[in-house]
Amino acid sequence: MNILVDIGHPAHVHLTKNLIKELIKKGHHVIITAKTVPIIERLLKTESLDYILLGKKGKSIVSKILHQIKFDIKILWICIKHKINIGTGVSASITRISRLCKMSSINLDDDDDEVQSIMVNFSHPFTDIRLTPSAIIGHRKSKRALFYEGIHELAYLHPNRFTPNEKVIQEIGLSKKDRFFIMRFVTFNAYHDANHKGLSFEQKKKLIDLLSEYGRVIITSEYPIETEFEKYRLPIPPEKIHSLMYFSTLFIGDSQTMTSEAAIMGVPAFKCNTFAGILSVPNELENKYHLCYAYTPEDFDKLYNHIKELLQQPDFKKEWLFKKEQFIADKIDVTAFLVWFIENYPESAKIMKENPDYQFKFR
Repeated sequence: MNILVDIGHPAHVHLTKNLIKELIKKGHHVIITAKTVPIIERLLKTESLDYILLGKKGKSIVSKILHQIKFDIKILWICIKHKINIGTGVSASITRISRLCKMSSINLDDDDDEVQSIMVNFSHPFTDIRLTPSAIIGHRKSKRALFYEGIHELAYLHPNRFTPNEKVIQEIGLSKKDRFFIMRFVTFNAYHDANHKGLSFEQKKKLIDLLSEYGRVIITSEYPIETEFEKYRLPIPPEKIHSLMYFSTLFIGDSQTMTSEAAIMGVPAFKCNTFAGILSVPNELENKYHLCYAYTPEDFDKLYNHIKELLQQPDFKKEWLFKKEQFIADKIDVTAFLVWFIENYPESAKIMKENPDYQFKFR
């Protein structure tokens, strides 16, 4: 079978890398298309995956639209040339293109409809199947949605898929006994991030001063780090971040994805941005499993006091590891499920509609 995987964000590399390798191992022809983003290229090269670059993303709304049209045209040409059977990914392009060629589209979408009006209006109507985490039930209107017990981050951080490498922390002079904290700052440049914000400079500084009293602070950022924080810059390649995070004491930032990543690895995770309480997937991690906590920048003092209180407790990570195991027990191996679903589509969609519990074969 000829399969297209479209990648537009570094997180999409992590989401699909195991899926791609499994499909190739099973004899399928997999073509990867990717936006021209340095970190995306680096991660794909690290995984030894070949790819076709589509070009850079636009910055303004108008340029984003114009670039999206170019991406769609390029992907359509690739689909026709390579006789693609199935296209997948967190991609608006594959859904639209599937209406112009013989390709079926299996879209992977973990955002609530309420925060992505453009996708709802210009992608959802065209997809064949939209695979969605069960946490979003009630916030997905598409009749083509199928729900599964998992989240995107489990595709690469499920215990079946991820083994932390202790050498990563040894490389920067740390051990498992040391306390250290990871902070992540993002740009909020995506279309669905409009009018949203995260931590201010003053809030970052206050958190760094607090954390520095208890251990080493490490910062990773989508944009250049402020001069005052340069000494905290991540000292390892970005592809090693998950092993580093696994052994960390605490995660704090304004990133959605990395908050969820830390949480499901049993690391207490604190998020501060204006999406707090809005998104169903992190809400489930917070309200049902108590693995992470979200605060708006306006509630920064509550965030600060919560972190300070937690830091004064001994061995609090043991509690998080127990809560993580509860979460894992309820969920599936997302990669194993996706491989089965794509290989057996459209019969797999019929099976899931008639018997949703079939997914629990993929633990």
